[in-house]
Amino acid sequence: MPAPEIVTASKVHAAARAMSGRSQFRLLRERRFGPFFATQFLGALNDNVLKNALVIAFTYQAGAWSTRSAGELANIAQALFILPFFLFSAQAGQLADKFERARIIRLVKLAEIAIMALALAGFVMQSLWLLLAALFLMGTHSTVFGPVKYAILPQHLRDDELVGGNAWVESATFLAILIGTILGGILVGIGGGRTAAYVCVGVAVAGYIASRGIPRSPAPEPGLRLDWNPLRESWRNLSFTAQNRTVFHAVLGISWFWFYGAMFLAQFPAYARDTLGGAEQVITVLLAVFSIGIGLGSLLCERLSGRKIEIGLVPFGSIGMSVLALDLFFASPAAPMGAGLSAAQFLREPGSLRILLDLVLIGTFGGFFIVPLYALIQTRSERAHQSRVIAGNNILNAAFVVVAAGLAIGLLHAGVSVAQIFLVTALLNAAVAVYIYTLVPEFLMRFVVWLLIHSVYRLRKSGLEHIPDEGAAVIVCNHVSFVDALVIAAACPRPIRFVMDHAIFRIPILNFVFRTGRTIPIASARADPVLLERAYDQIARGLECGDLVCIFPEGRITDSGEMYPFRHGIGRIVERTPVPVIPMALRGLWGSFFSREGGKAMSRPFRTLPFRPIALAAAPAVAPQDATPDRLQAIVQRLRGDWR
Repeated sequence: MPAPEIVTASKVHAAARAMSGRSQFRLLRERRFGPFFATQFLGALNDNVLKNALVIAFTYQAGAWSTRSAGELANIAQALFILPFFLFSAQAGQLADKFERARIIRLVKLAEIAIMALALAGFVMQSLWLLLAALFLMGTHSTVFGPVKYAILPQHLRDDELVGGNAWVESATFLAILIGTILGGILVGIGGGRTAAYVCVGVAVAGYIASRGIPRSPAPEPGLRLDWNPLRESWRNLSFTAQNRTVFHAVLGISWFWFYGAMFLAQFPAYARDTLGGAEQVITVLLAVFSIGIGLGSLLCERLSGRKIEIGLVPFGSIGMSVLALDLFFASPAAPMGAGLSAAQFLREPGSLRILLDLVLIGTFGGFFIVPLYALIQTRSERAHQSRVIAGNNILNAAFVVVAAGLAIGLLHAGVSVAQIFLVTALLNAAVAVYIYTLVPEFLMRFVVWLLIHSVYRLRKSGLEHIPDEGAAVIVCNHVSFVDALVIAAACPRPIRFVMDHAIFRIPILNFVFRTGRTIPIASARADPVLLERAYDQIARGLECGDLVCIFPEGRITDSGEMYPFRHGIGRIVERTPVPVIPMALRGLWGSFFSREGGKAMSRPFRTLPFRPIALAAAPAVAPQDATPDRLQAIVQRLRGDWR
């Protein structure tokens, strides 16, 4: 690749990322996102107004609707709403890949108006079957909308905006749950289900109007031949999903989140009435704080991840979800706090604030868990099959939710209390988390790296826009401490393969991180010539595959704070595989616990204060023919400056 093209690309990346540095609230004002955001929010709002109006009616008027118990009706409603995702997601994914996506959204919004009219008829006629049919059709509406909803974002947002865009979508979804829950309860209390249905028709009309503003979103595969066999196409969609191992495990993580959420949300009515002794208002309070938590966690994701896809937040989220669900079990009263308590009366009861805090934090950690996984799917799945990958995700989501509903019904029939169901969910979540992070150690590795940077250091970054979004490149950096690679990995938006001294590679705990990140161990020709040649071969293969490779050309960690001369290995690397070289400098790590200032590293535990300021700076790429050790060292020295 010629040098002028490298420089031009860097300037383009710099301009794009400078724009993305503005507030994520900016997206709401732009036509490429704002109308879509309003459309999906209003659709999710309608789902929840209708669903919660029915759940409240089932919970407190179960005898009038059916001979089944309130708890069974609530879980049946949950399963019935999610069943279309299982049945029709395959066809929905095909439609989203074949037809223009903004048009699909507008047709779905027209169908929503008709579905809400059917729900109105069900409330007027007091027909349980019409209402359940409307709930099933709303599930079908959401099934068709789902693949379009997540596939349209990468069409209109840059990769560095996807975390923010997904955060808004997830926040809006759970804000819709909050408002829909409150609104559904209020409307049922004021004028019964009929009033709620009238409002739903109005919201559906507003959603259609908002959809008119969504910009055109061309289909990636207009020549796709539709297959209407749901079983065959479902299997094909799951095959698309399984082709990329990372994407498939992200899909499994999302599906598990849906299982976890379903186990909680479906039990809230019975939990509020039977365990807490509350009236309808208490159901609303529980759902409200849970939804606020997920919205808060989703919006915090962009800040905590530094506007990049940080899968290290996923283990953080799963740990919080288990610990707090366990605490919710212990916080739940052994006997009801009263009978028919209003929201205000419930809040005055001892222990109520602990319960609400547990729920809001469960939601917050759930946001940390789910947002990076959705962004990961959108960036790492093949664009031509993206809608069908998301459809495969929806199929698995539905299967997990149906299993959750079946498990909850079975546990209730076995005499297990709702609080004990929360305990079972916490233990299952812990077991699944251990299994997933054993299967895919990249998640846990990124968590270790993220934790280091956000608990020990306060990192400032500059010039990282010079790292190309794709394609091979070599990063060269000064070597100050034993955690240099971790700092660089945490700061950079792309995965990096590090070339590292074999002795550092074998350090306990850090070795797990290095192996998971496919680090290449290297030795000197004197110490191990075979390992040296093997390392150069691995570097060449990685660059040929388009990887980012980082080396520390000094060949050793400094013991004086000053840089040692760059060795000639970089010349050998770019001569064999000509790729751009990006100079980078670390500042502030000299004198920390992991550096060799004053003697052996990691020997004085109180040397580094929490949130020690450090910095990472990068310069524009150097063409391979110009990447001499002396020139690269001069650039790195200038980047580092006097701050060691």
